[in-house]
Amino acid sequence: MSANERYKVLNEQIFAARGEDMRIEIDGAEQLLTHMDSITPESACTSVQLHVQVSPDSFANYWNAAQSIAGVQVALAANSPFLFGRQLWHETRITLFEQATDTRSDELKEQGVRPRVWFGERWITSVFDLFEENLRYFPALLPICEDEDPLAVLDQGSSPQLAEMSLHNGTIYRWNRPVYDNAGGTPHLRVENRVLPAGPTIADVVANAAFYYGLVRSLAEAQRPIWTQMSFTTAAENLHEAARKGLDAQLYWPGVGDTPVTELILRRLLPLAREGLGQWGVDQKCADRLLGIIEQRCLTGQNGAAWQIATVDRLSATGLDRREALRQMTLRYIEHMHSNDPVHSWSLVS
Repeated sequence: MSANERYKVLNEQIFAARGEDMRIEIDGAEQLLTHMDSITPESACTSVQLHVQVSPDSFANYWNAAQSIAGVQVALAANSPFLFGRQLWHETRITLFEQATDTRSDELKEQGVRPRVWFGERWITSVFDLFEENLRYFPALLPICEDEDPLAVLDQGSSPQLAEMSLHNGTIYRWNRPVYDNAGGTPHLRVENRVLPAGPTIADVVANAAFYYGLVRSLAEAQRPIWTQMSFTTAAENLHEAARKGLDAQLYWPGVGDTPVTELILRRLLPLAREGLGQWGVDQKCADRLLGIIEQRCLTGQNGAAWQIATVDRLSATGLDRREALRQMTLRYIEHMHSNDPVHSWSLVS
């Protein structure tokens, strides 16, 4: 664990709130049940976090749009099918993170206490909806106070840092998190998108970002918002279906119902992403190149998770045990990663 005092205190506070060891139970292609006495399993949850700076008036539209496509993002980019030697979800990171920072005992879960890794429970009309939920549902984990008096700072004609609010917000792990920041005396709001895994290559990461930025803009600024056509519960179900099955997932989308996620992306969402990138002013050749990676990933059905599973299966078929098959797969993964060839083009073991 990092020597940073914040993480030591965070670890202590999470387990003080739980009053018991952490139980990790994941039912996927195989099953995992283990117990931990620290939050170190979080180290397996490495992510890529994308930010969109927005005006207060447009925040709700961008947050709602990001929530509506979280499942699509995860299915497309899934890259963590193995944990502790077991084959679990295509994006095991989602359920692991939900469990690794859970401060609730079983009794509190039964009472309806919200988890700190949280998709949410409703579409919003203002960023204030989220910050008010933070206060209503989540006690502070890090008892750190600041000297700043925000009202006094406002009275002086300046913008407050609101460090205590930001620190508390940073211990509530929404998949799309509101961020208030003050950069050089200028306050602003951002939507922080947290659902994407890292890798497999830089090319894949940048393509995932292009798809997100283009699609979220198109949906946020659409005349008929997508979130008025889909229940919030359905958006949450899409996320977990995508995390379980990756590119094999069937997701619900307004106008088409339950549909294979690859068809949804190819027929509906890629054109919207391309349109949105144009609205951002992205060069068309650049947009075509990056979204071409997304298209090929859908056409081949191969993302990071699919490649890892297929490679381990093939290595196991040669007589290797699981541990050695995983080791050999990881060595091949590293080699491909350094090539920066997108994952859809990675060859399998012959």
